[in-house]
Amino acid sequence: MVDIEQPKRKAAGVPAVLSSFKFGLRDMGPVRTGRTFLKMNQDRGFDCPSCAWPDPQHQHTVEFCENGAKAVAWEATRKRVPRAFFAENSVADMDRMSEFELGKLGRLTEPMLLRAGATHYEPVGWDEAFQVVARHLKALVDPNDAVFYTSGRTSNEAAFLYQLFVRAYGTNNLPDCSNMCHESSGTALSKVIGSGKGAVTLEMLEEAELIVVVGQNPGTNAPRMLTHLETAKRNGASIVAVNPLPEPGLMTFLNPQKPRGLVGKGTKLSDQHLAIRIGGDQALFLALGHLLLEAEAANPGTVLDKSFIESHTSGFEAYTKHNAELNWASVEQATGLRRAEIEELAQRFIRSKATVICWAMGLTQHREAVATITEIVNVLLLQGNIGKPGAGPCPVRGHSNVQGDRSMGIWERMPDSFLDKLDHEFSFTSPREHGIDAAGTVRRLREGAVRVFFAMGGNFASATPDTEVVHRGLRQCDLTVHVSTKLNRSHTVTGREALILPTLGRTDHDHTAAGTQSVSVEDSQGAVHLSKGNLTPPAPELKSEVGIICGLAQAVVPQVGQIPWADFADDYSLIRQRIGRVADGYERYEERLRDGGGKFLLAHAARDKREFRTSDARAQFTANDLTWLPTDPGRLLLQTLRSHDQFNTTIYGLEDRYRGVHGTREVVFVHPDDLADLGLRDGQYVDIVSEFQGVERRASRFRLVAYPTARGCVAAYYPETNVLMSADDLAKGSNTPVAKGLTVRLEPAAS
Repeated sequence: MVDIEQPKRKAAGVPAVLSSFKFGLRDMGPVRTGRTFLKMNQDRGFDCPSCAWPDPQHQHTVEFCENGAKAVAWEATRKRVPRAFFAENSVADMDRMSEFELGKLGRLTEPMLLRAGATHYEPVGWDEAFQVVARHLKALVDPNDAVFYTSGRTSNEAAFLYQLFVRAYGTNNLPDCSNMCHESSGTALSKVIGSGKGAVTLEMLEEAELIVVVGQNPGTNAPRMLTHLETAKRNGASIVAVNPLPEPGLMTFLNPQKPRGLVGKGTKLSDQHLAIRIGGDQALFLALGHLLLEAEAANPGTVLDKSFIESHTSGFEAYTKHNAELNWASVEQATGLRRAEIEELAQRFIRSKATVICWAMGLTQHREAVATITEIVNVLLLQGNIGKPGAGPCPVRGHSNVQGDRSMGIWERMPDSFLDKLDHEFSFTSPREHGIDAAGTVRRLREGAVRVFFAMGGNFASATPDTEVVHRGLRQCDLTVHVSTKLNRSHTVTGREALILPTLGRTDHDHTAAGTQSVSVEDSQGAVHLSKGNLTPPAPELKSEVGIICGLAQAVVPQVGQIPWADFADDYSLIRQRIGRVADGYERYEERLRDGGGKFLLAHAARDKREFRTSDARAQFTANDLTWLPTDPGRLLLQTLRSHDQFNTTIYGLEDRYRGVHGTREVVFVHPDDLADLGLRDGQYVDIVSEFQGVERRASRFRLVAYPTARGCVAAYYPETNVLMSADDLAKGSNTPVAKGLTVRLEPAAS
């Protein structure tokens, strides 16, 4: 039953606790719930399979959030998908099920093969499954006709072996989920500070005097972050939220780990909320830089860190000259904000001696995402807010090991320095021709040029733009393969042949001939730690991702180089020893994990030593022209976002408790005044029609929800609205598909 109510103004508290245990008890039962929840994010436990938020130095007994509880209950469910399901349901039948219905069916337990011309998957043994993949890959004249996708949940060990296998096969076609989320962060930060990773630790965040959270909703997407924002707040920090929608997680936090969060009023987090117009963030930070420069000119020596600028940066003069020409009328149009609101935020910057700016996909999925992030860095550089306590850029990456995957070599454009070490370590020659990223994969699928599509986790068919184009391209492949724990849309959008290879999850006990194995991950702030599951696997013959990759490699590239695939499958410490000799920052990997009790912090030159590994060995100011998104009358700007019962494309339920939506996902949030101007009403059903380069795309029958978002802006959930995105609409510089700032119109739906 669909029910729409007023959005909440507080996050977490008793409702979050009840929701966590509701999902746990429903899917796992009381004993299993206790065993898993108490091991999550703990030393000698397993890392949460959802977001990449770091673990604190002093862990709480209950170190998980509602989102993590849902992710674990989803993975550790007692339900299994039996053979009978596949016998009774054709692929077409499965395709008619929703993403939510597919996920509810339970864990996969054995390899399933859809043979050419068949309508149903059937069970096969592991050896036959590996031979099917080998047959297709060996038949390709050009290895670049195969694509190997990676999800952010893949462990360091599996990611390293996966890219080794792919390069031993002969291609750099290694798109990953980072291409679709934080690629813009890595592109911008690498250019201007010399590292694509954030330069803030958890301790530094708690020491900040000012924290600006831009384009991020931590209450739903990284709830454990709220605990550390609360600590910063109690330490005296000012917190500002910049987001078109007001999100309760940044209003008032009811910390479920503290009595005051369960029975008290909680902690008011945000001191200011800027309801920015979609696409206006670049203009905002241009204006903030302008105001900081003006304040310094009025009171020399009181605002800017001239010593830092002179000693550690370049481009300051060009930036200053360019910024002086700022047009305030354009800023107000672009941001939808009053100048007084921006000046209030500027005063907070002026008063702060240590500022952190956090952001997520609300920034990275814009056409001008790279320019926007360099403007953020400009503002930080003006006051020396990199490489000192309580300060720095803090991209909050989503999936649990998406950052580690890149460190392990999951990138279509890895530098020659990495490939040279890889070749030396394993005695083969890896390809040097750059591969294709996620957007390139979609274009190749559109052309019918992908023969084999292999996915290590994830849900490519749902996560990508131009849904119909992607589905048509996948169905033209000779073979599609997905390594998965549970069913999702990608298993119903198949090539002429298709394989589902079931794997162990993060919560499962992993035992090999060499004994119990652990994997490792790298969190959003550069800390590496071990993860060890504690639950009996869903089936005795289930293989880990490491085991699957090693089995595939032995079938496909057994004679390439000197690579001990069988030894790696048994003993993951041997993999970590090799990683330590190849991956930058991971030197003495196994020893450091052992000496550090299973974790250590990676070095970061800009954060630790104010060393910037850029083209001129300095942090670089950037002069960007102001670019924003004007719209014609009757048009609005759309951003796609997650519900509260969702992580990426995984749907846990049909609730968005904080936004007041229950029982549906087909809704579009619109400001009440925009509804009135358009002659529409709350509760009415509409089609959302996107417009890009003369091509229209349609998402049918969405319910209008009057909501206090920024004027001229609307929001709707993905992946349902990914159909509105174009594979040719990409962020400049990073190639990230644009999911924020789509021009749309709303048409009354047919009754």
